[in-house]
Amino acid sequence: MHTNNPFQEDYNFDILTPINPKLESYVFVNKYGNKTLNFADKKAVKELNKALLQQHYQLQFWDIPKNNLCPPIPGRLDYLLHANDLLESRNEISLLDIGTGANLIYPILGTCHFNWKCTASEVDKDSVNNAECIVKQNKNLSSIELRQQPFKSHILKHVILPNDYFDLVVCNPPFFKNSFDADQKNKRKVKNLKLDTDETLNFGGQSNELWYKGGEETFVKKMAEESAYFKSQVGWFTSLISQKEHLKNIKRAINKTKPKEVRIVNMEQGNKKSRFIAWRY
Repeated sequence: MHTNNPFQEDYNFDILTPINPKLESYVFVNKYGNKTLNFADKKAVKELNKALLQQHYQLQFWDIPKNNLCPPIPGRLDYLLHANDLLESRNEISLLDIGTGANLIYPILGTCHFNWKCTASEVDKDSVNNAECIVKQNKNLSSIELRQQPFKSHILKHVILPNDYFDLVVCNPPFFKNSFDADQKNKRKVKNLKLDTDETLNFGGQSNELWYKGGEETFVKKMAEESAYFKSQVGWFTSLISQKEHLKNIKRAINKTKPKEVRIVNMEQGNKKSRFIAWRY
């Protein structure tokens, strides 16, 4: 984890369960005598998120619909901390989150942890409505601006407006190619983790969150193509890349737009390794 990530220590459930009493039913003592959760259970993770967001950022309300992605907060903050290292020192930083989903997690963390001015885009109207509900019920999130992307075929176009400037664009792209791909890979994940569940999409996610025709490689290539139109309006474009084998083709697509610089930033959270690609003009 990034050295500045406050979530490096084990969770203190004695503190967290009084903050969110619903979390207590998911806490158990493992064979080492430590209190923990089944982190593959999205219901447990959602209740943990509620407690963490209230403890660290004083959010009075945060919730997502049953079938939407439930993000792990420490990993999401790690992405922003590493992306922040790319930025030159400025008094005010503006962030654009592409595909914020119903959870709004990057703008929440950007606003509360970094005091950034955050804008969030999303193509799904129901997700926008849920994000709006989160903003309205938390005074400390009132500066977040939500924009609905009207066209599924576009990523940055119609979201970045003529007078905008963003120091940083972040994105957690859809990682599957189609619903069948998502279904099969989630079944393998459930099997590998030896979970006792009949829920195929055990980790949640609506169609627009989970898949895009061609998968994340096609999505980020499209994002790179569109980024060239906004080279004077964005400091750094970034996107998480779930499959490292996609990096070569994605980097080649970015280089075709003749950026000033391209970086691949590797991250680690426990045993999990992840990465994002960043480019600027």
